[in-house]
Amino acid sequence: MLNALKMKPVLAATTSVAALLVGFVVILPLSGKGPMERARGGLQVQVPPETLPVVPKVTEQNATPQASPTAPAKPLAEAKPELQSPEVDALAKTEAEAPAQAPADAASAMAGLTEPKMKAAPAPMAQARGGVAMDQAVESYAAPAGTVAEMPVMEAAPQPPENTEVFATADANPVKVTAEEPVSTFSIDVDTASYATVRSSLNTGYLPDPASVRVEEMVNYFPYAYPKPEGDAAFRPTITVMPTPWNPNTRLVNIAIQGAAPQVENRPALNLVFLVDTSGSMEDANKLPLLKQSLGLMLGQLRPEDQVAIVAYAGSAGQVLPPTKASDTAVIMGALDQLSAGGSTAGAQGLELAYQVAEGMKAEGEVSRVLLATDGDFNVGIDDPEALKDFIARKRESGVYLSVLGFGRGNLDDATMQALAQNGNGTASYIDTLNEARKVLVDQLTGALYPIADNVKIQVEWNPAQVAEYRLIGYETRALAREDFNNDKVDAGDIGAGTAVTAIYEVTAPGSAALRNDPLRYGSAAAVEGANELGYLRLRSVAPGGGASVLQETPIVPGMPVTDETRFAAAIAGFGQLLTGAKYLGDWGWDQAIDLALASRGADEFGYRIEAVNLMRTAKALSQR
Repeated sequence: MLNALKMKPVLAATTSVAALLVGFVVILPLSGKGPMERARGGLQVQVPPETLPVVPKVTEQNATPQASPTAPAKPLAEAKPELQSPEVDALAKTEAEAPAQAPADAASAMAGLTEPKMKAAPAPMAQARGGVAMDQAVESYAAPAGTVAEMPVMEAAPQPPENTEVFATADANPVKVTAEEPVSTFSIDVDTASYATVRSSLNTGYLPDPASVRVEEMVNYFPYAYPKPEGDAAFRPTITVMPTPWNPNTRLVNIAIQGAAPQVENRPALNLVFLVDTSGSMEDANKLPLLKQSLGLMLGQLRPEDQVAIVAYAGSAGQVLPPTKASDTAVIMGALDQLSAGGSTAGAQGLELAYQVAEGMKAEGEVSRVLLATDGDFNVGIDDPEALKDFIARKRESGVYLSVLGFGRGNLDDATMQALAQNGNGTASYIDTLNEARKVLVDQLTGALYPIADNVKIQVEWNPAQVAEYRLIGYETRALAREDFNNDKVDAGDIGAGTAVTAIYEVTAPGSAALRNDPLRYGSAAAVEGANELGYLRLRSVAPGGGASVLQETPIVPGMPVTDETRFAAAIAGFGQLLTGAKYLGDWGWDQAIDLALASRGADEFGYRIEAVNLMRTAKALSQR
């Protein structure tokens, strides 16, 4: 008993020490006022392991691929809350039950918990497109003072937006046997969009999609010094026969058509409607902002009597500027500057309104044209190319021309733009830089806006005694049926003032080692002996404003001197075929194409040809990776 009494003070002391330790180790940390917690400056929330969000393991299947140059990834700040998992919901509930008197700096502790999870590398090119970097995303989740921070939900790095580009294309023209199919018929094509699209791809560091390459548009991108028409003729054809650079056993027949170039003071007044796509897809710097700069360059080339109106369309269409004299540049530029991108793309509604405005501006002897500036991404109303063809075909009867300027990459709808331009008696160009805008809308404005011949068709009849096989290089999307040549109701391309157009055939003589087809077992139509005619060229066109078509004919014979113009055109035709992996070039490759283009560069006043040589060098390097 005495011993027990002696032990009571010791037990009391031991109990007191134990109580102090419990208070120091257990109670104080829970209140957030312990020394360790004061040092850390935040509330330590004990979360059961089963409520923590599970971080998925990144494998090769869900790892984010490198972004395509044409399809930058969206900023990570756009993470979608609806993708939260049940585990995250449980964690949010746990946090909601935390004491209301949590210290003001609790957010710091929670941010410390989540930071390792948010340190993923930012999506490629996000910052270049104005996206929010990851470090900024971390800061955006910090909770205000006096609240408990919610656990942010960060998805795995998002996939780059899908590349939805669509191009007007067709299989390459095959070699044809003259005895079986002696006649070749097609519409003229003065578009240049394909070359600029190819350049955009190469300058971004990747080979272009073969579907984007239309060889005739690459060839026709360049100005050529072809012989000019005489007298009142709208255009003049020139035919040159030369050895084929890539095959010594065949020849190239270069058919060049040079349009007349009337003096500027003699051209008719112009009524121009800028139809501007202001949908959300046009917000990028190389779309609407570049579009505004491009149209601004054009204004300085218009005459005081010309008129300009502006129609914009996004979710709906509206007239931004009524018909205004081109001399009122400040008013026109003010209307352009106020345009901004947003909404869906009601392109058909915009076209309808633009045609109405253009028809209201039209007067006798004047030229009215709608100039559509877009990425071609029609997603409201008529968005099918065939339906658009019918719509535009009805509208062109009003006499209003339609031309298209394409902008941007990633969702470029080249097929729609081609359908619009071809059926609207206009041209399609792609604007990837301000320099290209200057070329199309300043240097070549007259050819782009003032037609000298409508519905221009080409038909060649080959002489089987001189040409056993032939193939047309390019113009796949412009092919016409033989009977369409004499039918003025079948639409074809137009030629603008001063425009040069080139078509190139590769032909093979009978008995040549380059023949690709075996003779038929039962024979074929007998060859008609001619002099030295390789064939016969027929051109049919309609004067602007309507009327019956006019026929122009000329034999195809060798003898015209081969010039730098025809050699350079052949080099570009080879360039286009190399990009598509054509099977007709044999061992002829990039080095030969570069040498031929350099040797035939000529004067090259604007530097377009040396640019093409440098693009070939880039394509060669990219093809060797």
